[in-house]
Amino acid sequence: MRIHIATDHAGLDLSHHLIKHLRSKGHEVVDHGPTSYDPLDDYPAFCINAAQAVVNDREQGIEALGVVFGGSGNGEQMSANKVAGVRAALVWNRSTARLAREHNDANVISIGAREHTIEEATEFIDAFIAEPFSDEERHVRRITQLAEYETTGDIAGKGVVH
Repeated sequence: MRIHIATDHAGLDLSHHLIKHLRSKGHEVVDHGPTSYDPLDDYPAFCINAAQAVVNDREQGIEALGVVFGGSGNGEQMSANKVAGVRAALVWNRSTARLAREHNDANVISIGAREHTIEEATEFIDAFIAEPFSDEERHVRRITQLAEYETTGDIAGKGVVH
């Protein structure tokens, strides 16, 4: 599987670890930056580029997921979710990582690099990658509603207020 990763200065050590770890498991890793430590770097472009690459790959039939991380993971998740077609979930334990895939078919996860050890973050990422989407009708229906709102600004018959 192709894994797109992005971070900011707070996650650079985790990034270096993940590249090695994921490659050792046979994944193709694409690093969207940063490549060196800069305490004043800005994460939005790194995370948006990783998220867009996930969408582009999936549109071409390439199995791909994304992992973005920073100090808390919040801004990185928000950045990734600005890309049409991305469902980025902030995860903080193994269960939220699994459920992001199983119930929400998340294609990107975000992790707070300052909130977890490298071992914990690696465990969450491994769980996320390994978990398939359940394809349960209720989850498919909800994801379809999110996509409808994303493209039309409405969810037909659901009382979305404009």
